[in-house]
Amino acid sequence: MTKRSTLGWGAVLALALTFIGLTIVFNDSLAGWQLDLTQNRLYTISPGTDRILKSIKEPIDLYFFYSAKAAESIPQIQPYGQRVRDFLEELAQRADGKIHLHIIDPRPFSVEEDRAAELGVTGTALNAAGTKFYFGLAGTNSTNGQQAIPFFDPSKQRFLEYDVAKLIYQLAHPKKPVVDWLSTLPMTGGYNPQTGQMRRPWVVYQQAEQLFHLHTLQTTATHIGPNVRVLVLVDPKNLSPATQFAIDQYALRGGHILAFVDPLAESDQSAANPMESMGADHASHMGRLLSAWGVDFNPNEVVADRGHALSVAMRPGEPPVEDAGILGLGKSSLSQNDVITAGLSNVNVETAGYLTPIKGAKIKFEPLMQSSTDAEPMPAQRFAMLLDPTTLLNGFKPTGKRYTIGARITGMVKTAFPDGPPEGVTLPAGQRDLKASAKPLNLVVFADTDLLSNYLWVHEEDLFGQPIAQAFAANGDLVLNALDNLAGSSDLISVRGRAGFTRPFLRVQALQRQADARFHAQEAQLKQELQQTEQQLTLLQSKRNDKSALILSPAQQQEIEHFEDEKLQIRKRLRAVQAGLVSAIDRLGTELKVINIIVMPGLFALAALLIAAVRRRRPAVPPPGDSAPGDTDKKDKTQ
Repeated sequence: MTKRSTLGWGAVLALALTFIGLTIVFNDSLAGWQLDLTQNRLYTISPGTDRILKSIKEPIDLYFFYSAKAAESIPQIQPYGQRVRDFLEELAQRADGKIHLHIIDPRPFSVEEDRAAELGVTGTALNAAGTKFYFGLAGTNSTNGQQAIPFFDPSKQRFLEYDVAKLIYQLAHPKKPVVDWLSTLPMTGGYNPQTGQMRRPWVVYQQAEQLFHLHTLQTTATHIGPNVRVLVLVDPKNLSPATQFAIDQYALRGGHILAFVDPLAESDQSAANPMESMGADHASHMGRLLSAWGVDFNPNEVVADRGHALSVAMRPGEPPVEDAGILGLGKSSLSQNDVITAGLSNVNVETAGYLTPIKGAKIKFEPLMQSSTDAEPMPAQRFAMLLDPTTLLNGFKPTGKRYTIGARITGMVKTAFPDGPPEGVTLPAGQRDLKASAKPLNLVVFADTDLLSNYLWVHEEDLFGQPIAQAFAANGDLVLNALDNLAGSSDLISVRGRAGFTRPFLRVQALQRQADARFHAQEAQLKQELQQTEQQLTLLQSKRNDKSALILSPAQQQEIEHFEDEKLQIRKRLRAVQAGLVSAIDRLGTELKVINIIVMPGLFALAALLIAAVRRRRPAVPPPGDSAPGDTDKKDKTQ
C-alpha cells in the first residue's frame, strides 16, 4: 500500500470520527431546538400554552401510559403515540422543572396497569385473553388532586395541545371556577304556578352544578365580582340599565360570557297564565349589549330550515310531520375546528334565530353552529302557537345561505354606555367606568334558549323514585364544553385546534382520481361496444335461413372475431392506464427522494459555503490597542 493511499484512508477515518463527534456534540448542545417548517405549524407550541406552563407554582406529575410494544402492531396508532410522547417531553422541558413526566408501558396484569386504572386511564381490549392497550395521560398535583385523559382518540388529534394544556391548567388551578348564572327561564327549579307542583331543575343546570360553583345572579344585579370566571345569560330580557351596565363593565374587563338569546323562547313562562302567554313577548332583549360587542341579532325572525327539519307528532295517533322550526343539526352544521362543537354528534334547536357580525366591528366572529343552505328567515309570529307545521313550507323560498345559530366572538370592544353610568349607578371611590376593553372579550352566544330545555335532548324517567335522564342529543355536552372552555384562563381559550398530524398524499390521490376516471371511461366504452355487438349478433341470428343454433354464418363469425379483437385492444388500453398510474406514482416518489436526499442537502451545503466565503472576504478587525500594518509603516517613515 502506497503512502498516498494510506493518507487517503486516514483522512476518511478522520472525517468519519469528526462526523460522529460533531453528531454527539450537536445532539447534546442543540437538544430542545427545533425548526417547524410544516404548513400549519403543527409542532409549534402556542403562546397560550407557554404562559400556562410559566404560571405553574407547585410541581405537577404527569403519567403517560402507553403500550409501546403493542402499538408496533397498530400502524394507525404508532405515529400518533410517538407524537404525543414528543409533545409531553417538550412541555416538561419548557416547564422549568415544574412538570415531572413519567412514561409507563403497562404490562398485562401488572402494578402499572392497576395504577393506570386508579388514575382514570382506561385500556382497550386487544384480544380475548384480556390484554389491554393503554394510551392515556393522568396528572396529579401537590394537593392530591388528579385529572385524566382516559384515551387519546386519534380522531381528536387536532385538539391534542388543548386537551393536555387544559389538564395542566386544572391541576395548577384546582378550585372549582365560579360561574354567575342569570336566567329569566325557570331553570333552577321551584314552584310552578301553572301546575301547582314543584319542578325539578333542568338537567343541564344540574350537570353544571356538579362541575362549577354556580351563583344565581338576579336580573336586578348591579355588580359582577372579579372572581367570576364565566357569566351565563339565558334569555336576558327586561334587565335594568344598572344590570346591563354591570354586564358591560364585566365584558370590558375581559370577562368570559356564555349567552343564549332567542326570538321565540318556547320555555318562557313569564306570563301569569297560558292565555296571557299567547300574546306575551317571548324574545330576548340584549340588542344594546350585543351591538356594542359587534354582533347583530334580529329578535323578530326565526330560521326555518327544510334541510334539517325534524319530524314531530302533533297529536297522539297521527303520523309525524316535518317541522322546519325544530332542527336537528348534525356534524355538517357543527364546527369541527372548535373544541366546543368538535366531536358532537347532533344538537337539537327550536325556533332559533341567527347571528351576523356588524360591518366594521373589530372582532373575530367564528361560527359554531349553522343551518343548511335550504333555509329562510321567517317572522317569529308564524311560529307562535303553530298548529300545523306543514304550513311553514307554504311559499317557502330558501335563500341558499347558511345562517349562524351559534358563534364565538373575541376581540377588543367598546362600551354600550358611552355617556357614562346610567342614572342611579354610583361607582366605588377611585373607580372609573371603562370606555373600551382593557382585555379582549371572550363571548360565546347561541341564538336559541330552547336547546337547554330537557325535552329537546333527554328522556326523563323515574327509577325507584330517582330521576334518570337519558340523552338522545348532545345539547348538554355543547353547554358543558362551552362552560369548560370559557372557565379556563384566556391563555387556555387561545389554545385552539389545529390541522391533523396525518397528512394525505394529495398528489398521489389526484393521480389516482385521474387514472380512475380514464379507467371507468374505458370500461364504459367496453360495455357499450359489447352491447352493440350482442345486438348485431341477435340481428344476424334473426336473418339466418338455417335455424340451427350451432352453425354460425360467415358474417356472424366475422363479427365475433372483430369483437374479440376489439376486446383485446380495450384490455390493452386498460392495462396501459393502470401501468401509467403506477409509473406516475413511482416518478413522483423518485422526485421526492431526489429533493430530500440530494437537492435539499445540496442547498444547505451551498448556503454554508456562501456564508463561509462571505466571512472569509470580510476584513479582519484589529483588536483594541493594536495598530494596523499601514499605520506602523507610516510611523517608521516619520521617525
